[in-house]
Amino acid sequence: MEERTMNHDATYGSTRRTFLSRAGMGFASLALGAMLHRDGYGSDGHWSPPTGEPHFPAKAKSVIWLFMNGGVSHMESFDPKPMLTKYGGKTIAETPFAETQNPEKLALARAAVPDANGQQRNKLFPLQVGFRRHGASGIEVSDWFPNLAKQVDKLAVVRSMWTTDSNHAAQREFHQGRNRIDGYFPTLGAWVHYGLGSLNDNLPQYISVGTRPIWNKKDGLYLGPANDAVPLRIDPDNPLDYSRPQGTFSRKEQSIGKDYIDKLNALRGERYPDDDAMAARIKSYELAFRMQTSVPDVVDFTQESEETKTLYGIDRKECEDFGTKLLAARRFVEQGVRFIQVQHGGGGAGAWDAHSGLKKNHAKNALAVDRPIAGLLADLAQRGLLDETLVVFASEFGRTPGSQGSDGRDHHVYGFSVWMAGGGIKGGVVHGKTDEIGFHAVEDRHYVTDIHATILKQLGLDSRKLEIPGRKRLVIDHGQPIDAIIA
Repeated sequence: MEERTMNHDATYGSTRRTFLSRAGMGFASLALGAMLHRDGYGSDGHWSPPTGEPHFPAKAKSVIWLFMNGGVSHMESFDPKPMLTKYGGKTIAETPFAETQNPEKLALARAAVPDANGQQRNKLFPLQVGFRRHGASGIEVSDWFPNLAKQVDKLAVVRSMWTTDSNHAAQREFHQGRNRIDGYFPTLGAWVHYGLGSLNDNLPQYISVGTRPIWNKKDGLYLGPANDAVPLRIDPDNPLDYSRPQGTFSRKEQSIGKDYIDKLNALRGERYPDDDAMAARIKSYELAFRMQTSVPDVVDFTQESEETKTLYGIDRKECEDFGTKLLAARRFVEQGVRFIQVQHGGGGAGAWDAHSGLKKNHAKNALAVDRPIAGLLADLAQRGLLDETLVVFASEFGRTPGSQGSDGRDHHVYGFSVWMAGGGIKGGVVHGKTDEIGFHAVEDRHYVTDIHATILKQLGLDSRKLEIPGRKRLVIDHGQPIDAIIA
């Protein structure tokens, strides 16, 4: 009897491992795969992925990644350039700044070729909004962000970003760290999910909220589907596709049914570890059941005060949608979600893409996000969460100092702004700068992966220790932490 029991245990351990490894594929891998990784099970049975522990002491536990799709004008947000107004209507060649510009671009500026509408291109376009200094730091913020301006002493504004894709695939480049001509690579959120263990096994550790551009449908890529973001709607009645049972059951009834099915699955899993039907059951019951009982609670705001909802602007039509998303982001952070990616204006080129009518476009979009973002920062701070939550405000590129048509700006990759707050980041500081007309990043220049490296450092991760055998990354993929803004 004793020998039989020992053999049974050995067999069970072997078949269970095979069974669970197979069960880690597909939808269930979003949660189960992360748990297997944490426990040291490699996909090939030999090489194990990260343990889920930080490589060094972390200053942040979670990230809220706010991405403004389309390209926010740095000159009309966080990097004022009064010289644009002073020399508005002139070409660069006609200004004192001609010698600082790229010779090829300067030649084009001198030509000032009319576009299809007869408008002179490459003429400097005056600022479309005013700026004021705010807070103890005196950082200039556009008048389109009056609420965020009140939080400026929490921000580290990096005014010297650059990227390489001059079209909207730069969104992908900002998330993945490589130009589209290089192919597809895991997003930053996927690397964070891959590198760190779960803080709450009842919730996905990587969430995407808002319209996901077509390139962003998968995040893990060669890291595997376990590291894809889970797309969520902020709707307690239907937050996640296929997360609700077809019939009407109480939670107690669902729990009883799941427990019984788990027992049957375990028995069958012992005997038939390669059974595809068994893997399908795991997909249905391991992740979906936990989400059925956890996600709706997080996106149910009935327990939130009216004061809190007002803080996020949920009582205002113009910012209700984004405010709802950010209140949910705070609630997910409270429940231990690692990485929350919130898209604003996703779909097509992106809502911030202002080739014409920039003043109307940016004023409308800023109105939608200003109060919610300011509310998020204030709420995290008052709850003691900002110190361990890193908030990032980014866009794929900036916009040109020159006009496009009569009242717009084109895409601009040579210099733009990003800000970060919380999670061990200094507050009330400006790092780097662009030239006097906002054309080039000229001091402390940073490629987009420097933002990635800074976030990973705050989370206690060394990207080089996360590399996959046979998938060695380029040096620029890793980036360099922006130590000047780290507290």
